[in-house]
Amino acid sequence: MKPTLKRSNAPIFWALFGAGGMLSALLGPMLVFITGLAVPLAWLLPPDTMSYPRMLAFAQNIIGKGFIFAIIALFLWHAAHRIYHSLHDIGIHAGTGAKLICYGLAMLGTLLAAFALLRIGF
Repeated sequence: MKPTLKRSNAPIFWALFGAGGMLSALLGPMLVFITGLAVPLAWLLPPDTMSYPRMLAFAQNIIGKGFIFAIIALFLWHAAHRIYHSLHDIGIHAGTGAKLICYGLAMLGTLLAAFALLRIGF
């Protein structure tokens, strides 16, 4: 007789963590370089590249909304997963409360990002 397996929600959080980690590793440094150095100092792009009208047009486009939402949401879930498991590494053996706080804040941030992007309009 086979033993019954315990159901777990760990694969869901692991998938969000992995996707956020991949995005933060590949796109994070590029975003910091472009928004923090290249455009403000006019190294590679003209200064009006990130002007308010252009950024608003990007955020109103469905592809732009998807990109912004994916970056914000997956970065938040990656950070929540990393913080939750780092608590154990530093000796804080918190259980369900820490999980609810970490992942709850990631969910709240994700919902706020979706709400803000929907408020911008199309």
